[in-house]
Amino acid sequence: MTRTVSTASPPEPGPLRERGSRHRTPTGRSWSDRPLRRITPWLFLLAPLALLITFTYVPVGNMVYYSFTDWDGISPDRSYVGAENYTDLFTRPELFKVFAVSFYYLAASVVQIVIALYFAVVLSFDLRFRNLFKGILFFPYLINGVAIGFVFLYFFQDGGTLDSVLAWFGMDTGHAWLGSPESANTSLAGVSVWRFTGLNFVLFLGAIQSIPGELYEAAQLDGASRWQQFRHIIAPSIRPVLSLSVILAISGSLSVFEIPYIMTGGATETSTFVIQTVKFAFQFNKTGLASACAVVLLLIVLLITWIQRRLVPDDKVDLV
Repeated sequence: MTRTVSTASPPEPGPLRERGSRHRTPTGRSWSDRPLRRITPWLFLLAPLALLITFTYVPVGNMVYYSFTDWDGISPDRSYVGAENYTDLFTRPELFKVFAVSFYYLAASVVQIVIALYFAVVLSFDLRFRNLFKGILFFPYLINGVAIGFVFLYFFQDGGTLDSVLAWFGMDTGHAWLGSPESANTSLAGVSVWRFTGLNFVLFLGAIQSIPGELYEAAQLDGASRWQQFRHIIAPSIRPVLSLSVILAISGSLSVFEIPYIMTGGATETSTFVIQTVKFAFQFNKTGLASACAVVLLLIVLLITWIQRRLVPDDKVDLV
């Protein structure tokens, strides 16, 4: 046998590259050590931070400042009055009676969360025309609140759409839906259910669809029913989203404005705390007192949110 001898010349000697040298500059410093590299994230955050400070924190700071003045919202003079606005606010119990109206919207929020959760669970499974039903449920949330107020104003008025539909079934239509406090607040709360159910539905549906499909397959192999799948798979996985929906429901029930303001203007005891604050500012020219009301409402929402987060903390959910 003949042995073949390679005639290839050996590689020319050259400088050995150190591991990770491609990430280093000619001076030997890492690319991440460059000053421009370190400030690049802040350059991207500069625009959103500027917008956040300009349109959120600066107005809140001005609102707090106005709450300690007697400014009427028109004149350039703003006299410092200390805590007089807060004293006036807390020594007049009738100003806090409007919070009783919020219980109607809080009950409506519970109803809309239940309805949204039910349809989100049902439409997360394979169902005919489920995309059509998704669009129908979410469509009311896309409509402007002012338009919804005018539509339902004609819906609930005497001889309006609701009375006409009830007359087809031979029912009495002599009831004034917006004429009494109980009936008016119930009707307005029902409008909020119709409008905001779609938002909770989308939140729940997105959380449910993020659950791995292998969990459903394993549950079906084990003979789990739909209720057992919801109880042991869906409910634990959407707990953070459910907590968020509760926070939004509480804060929304305390700050209801556009629907009752357009439909009743706060008449028949349908005035909310926000409507009352707006009237202080633009009807009675008491911007200082209105700012104090806004600060109190902000503190109440933050307090309730903090209590809710303490009672129901967001535990990390890991089902896989």
